Amino acid sequence: MRTDPTDNSVASGPSSHPDVFYERGWIAPEPGPIQPERIQILLFLATCVTTTLAGIQASPIFYDRYSNQDISWHHLFLPENLLLGLPFSATLLLILGVHEMGHFLAARRWRVRATLPYFIPLPTIIGTMGAVIRIRSRIPNRVALFDIGVAGPLAGFVIAVLALAYGLSTAEIVDTSRLEGQGTLVFGDSILTSTLQYLIVGKMPPGHDLMLDPIGFAGWLGLFVTVLNLLPIGQFDGGHLIYALFGERHDRVSKLAIGCLFGMWALGPEYGWLSDEDPFSAWRDSRWPGWLIWGCISIVLGRSHPSTIDTVTALDTRRRWIGVATLVLFVVCFIPNPIRWISP
Repeated sequence: MRTDPTDNSVASGPSSHPDVFYERGWIAPEPGPIQPERIQILLFLATCVTTTLAGIQASPIFYDRYSNQDISWHHLFLPENLLLGLPFSATLLLILGVHEMGHFLAARRWRVRATLPYFIPLPTIIGTMGAVIRIRSRIPNRVALFDIGVAGPLAGFVIAVLALAYGLSTAEIVDTSRLEGQGTLVFGDSILTSTLQYLIVGKMPPGHDLMLDPIGFAGWLGLFVTVLNLLPIGQFDGGHLIYALFGERHDRVSKLAIGCLFGMWALGPEYGWLSDEDPFSAWRDSRWPGWLIWGCISIVLGRSHPSTIDTVTALDTRRRWIGVATLVLFVVCFIPNPIRWISP
């Protein structure tokens, strides 16, 4: 970066003013060393526990051990079963951690103050609601916003694809007729996951499907988390990307995206309910309520985006192409109906 000697706002050095104007943006003093807060450590440990318990429930071996017994909570905490949950837990935490550290390191590069990740434990089938970092100083310009915003999704995406590819290579091909009479949780496909499945496994025989191992399941979740983060709304990672690319037009894109979330819930796939004898029940059972929930979350968090300090500096051509590629990545990873329950 070159300084502009004719600009009166240029100080003698970074230490003389909290923000020093440069021709291509703003630069602040180097952030000091970061120490994890006690709450961050506790949240991470709690998330290790909840994701390990989720990993046990994602392991086919666990159910084989107790096929003729009623499974209760105490089975999850047996030492031999805890080991079953580690592959899923370690893989998912690695994906989330790499994602957040991508943001953190990009922020440090731009001298933007940011915290280490806060992991969010959630005792469900996935064990977590992800992780977040907090930005504690203003973003200098749209270039910095772009770098910080896309670093996380792209870094996490790489690990998630590797995990899913490994999971597909070890996946079990099962006859779906074996599942009749059982409640089954089915995870949807995106363009990317379908392509990877075809390249690694090949064409599936009729009446068969894949059963992923815990590492592959964590990879699938990592890609889905990437999609949720890249929603072009508010201050999601996708919102940062849209603001960096289009500036104030971000607000219109954000409104449209929120409307699409509600539309996906109300009218999105699947469409078999239109010809069903009981269309309302068929519609209800084929909806993924997550789109409704995320639409509401988006409204609560807000669709607007704060401006950067320097609103003039635009993205260079290389970053614009990376931005377009990231939007394409969002499209090929998008899953219209990600999770559905097939009743016994």
